[in-house]
Amino acid sequence: MNWILLIIAGLFEVGFATCLGKAREAGANTTAWLIGFFVCLGLSMYLLNKASLTIPLGTAYAVWTGIGAVGTVLVGIFIFKEPATFWRMFFLCTLVGSIVGLKAVSSH
Repeated sequence: MNWILLIIAGLFEVGFATCLGKAREAGANTTAWLIGFFVCLGLSMYLLNKASLTIPLGTAYAVWTGIGAVGTVLVGIFIFKEPATFWRMFFLCTLVGSIVGLKAVSSH
């Protein structure tokens, strides 16, 4: 169950990063995006805390940031039209492999 909470926490990390990007695009109308940022931030931190009660903190934090990094890069590519170069995708795949590896070797 705590692994599910950790994955959801990582998705909320993607949410708060996306809200920052959208707030930057919104110009003067940033209020809704900043509210979304703080809601996602709060939920992400809360769920990370709950998950880290049973998952080792180093593993939980690395997986949380990894999900956030991978998700944010994908949002950048699909929403913000950032380039999907070979090397970006290559290193994104190595990051995913590292996240899966941490889950595989975790004792919990």
